[in-house]
Amino acid sequence: MRTGVRCRGMSASETISLNHTQVPIETTRKRLQDLLQQARQRRSVRDFSDQPVPRDVIESCLSIASTAPNGANQQPWHFVAVHDSAIKSSIREAAEEEERTFYESRAPEEWLQALAPLGTDAKKSFLETAPWLIAIFAESYSFDGEGEKRTHYYVRESLGIATGMLIQSLHLAGLVSLTHTPSPMRFLNEILQRPSQEKPFLLLVVGYPAEDARVPKITKKSLEEISTFY
Repeated sequence: MRTGVRCRGMSASETISLNHTQVPIETTRKRLQDLLQQARQRRSVRDFSDQPVPRDVIESCLSIASTAPNGANQQPWHFVAVHDSAIKSSIREAAEEEERTFYESRAPEEWLQALAPLGTDAKKSFLETAPWLIAIFAESYSFDGEGEKRTHYYVRESLGIATGMLIQSLHLAGLVSLTHTPSPMRFLNEILQRPSQEKPFLLLVVGYPAEDARVPKITKKSLEEISTFY
């Protein structure tokens, strides 16, 4: 994926100095160990509290996500943050309809067996309980100031990076989240009034964990299993 360093709309002749400060290597190592410990504590949560989360916290996390590297600096994403209870209820109703079809007829048995340890089913009460839902849309194209269509490139790669940064930002802010992907998700376009060139990428459930929240015991692959050095 070719990523740009210029601001959107900036010509090739317009550049700015890179603001980068190199830190001592021991400081680097300490920062990385701290971040690793934080990252290891992050878990997907399905039991949410209805405790409010201020809007400015969500705005800050979205602003961080928007700094993600992306194909040709086209920034092919749109985030819809939902706090309104009626809209969350509509999303839950539509999502559970798709989920019932998935669990009853669409999902192969192997997939259902893989999900079994997580204890998931078609009921998605967290879509109403959590204070925020963030619907992430992928923009396949946009229009310039003159109304000309502009195709976007490396859209899913760009969305994946931005979503990862968003999830980590929420975690570092002391919140928990859950990636939810009912399939298909086009109902989000209708409920959230998004244009056809935007395709739902992921629905992120955000808030604080319920006091009695529990998560499955899992393990992660070792560094040796997931990496190769030459």
